[in-house]
Amino acid sequence: MFLSYPILAALLGMFIAQFVKIPIHYIASGELKWNLMFSTGGMPSSHTATIISLTTAIGLTSGLHSNEFAISVIVSLIVMHDATGVRRHAGYHAEVLNTLLADFNLLIDTLKNPKLKKTESREKLKELLGHQPAEVFFGLITGIIVGILTYQVYPF
Repeated sequence: MFLSYPILAALLGMFIAQFVKIPIHYIASGELKWNLMFSTGGMPSSHTATIISLTTAIGLTSGLHSNEFAISVIVSLIVMHDATGVRRHAGYHAEVLNTLLADFNLLIDTLKNPKLKKTESREKLKELLGHQPAEVFFGLITGIIVGILTYQVYPF
């Protein structure tokens, strides 16, 4: 087979979690955004779904007492902690910086400096970087389900 079961489970976990973001966002907002398929953040966490699908696959193939499973569990915990911690707070910082930049540009426009021909405008920083704990939890559930279902259909 071209892909091992653990790799296939991880890739399917990522794909399914990214795809599911589109209908969830549509139900919540009434807006269909296909670009969510390739974005970070949102419900469910695709990072979590990916690593948990991999961890589930390793647990099913190598056993829950194997060294491979232990390593995968620890890496999974790091990924989930990062998603709700560092990446989430980086998104908050981006939000504040975007506000400061908009206020600064408004101030420059208000001062009407004759030497200033064009106010500086930069692309906004991406604000949706991390995840709320619920998004990580549903990424975890997605990953376990994908890992188990892939195990059921994978031709060993």
